[in-house]
Amino acid sequence: MTGPQHWVFAYGSLMWDPGFRVAESRGANLMGFARRFCLRSIRYRGTEESPGLVLGLDADAEASCHGMALRVEPEDWPEALEGLRLRELTTNAYEELLLPVRLDDGREVEAVAYVIRRDHVQYAGSLEIEEQAHIIAHAHGGRGPNADYLFNTVSHLVGMGVTDLDLDALTLRVRQLLPIPEEGPDSAD
Repeated sequence: MTGPQHWVFAYGSLMWDPGFRVAESRGANLMGFARRFCLRSIRYRGTEESPGLVLGLDADAEASCHGMALRVEPEDWPEALEGLRLRELTTNAYEELLLPVRLDDGREVEAVAYVIRRDHVQYAGSLEIEEQAHIIAHAHGGRGPNADYLFNTVSHLVGMGVTDLDLDALTLRVRQLLPIPEEGPDSAD
């Protein structure tokens, strides 16, 4: 008989930087939530003076979010969960929920997921793509440029075979807004 299984649903940076040992990783789908740039980041991808914008799972009965389910061994779970809470609940903009996700092999499991709280001051769910792009192109926080967060997310989704037309359009616009590096004397071949 097997013991309890511990899963985490990853839809943004947890896909490429979980911060804990992963025993198994599977593509997974979460119904009733959309992946959206709807959280003003004042620490990791922006500052209080110049907030960035990061992804949140935003409740939407008509939506689904394809991401990754990460399984953690029981002996690693307490440390993994503690690390997740320190990372994801820094400003209490997310709510930690246990939600059903369907793995790409057909299994359904319960996974810890961090869902945006619409009543939180950092919630920014009504921004148009142009405003999102301007924020993402210019913000920078403790974990680096906001644009890198977007590009890494899209890259990992592409690697999983997931197409997200909204993120593709946002990526194109952010790339248009990024400053072109100046050529210096050492840039020539």
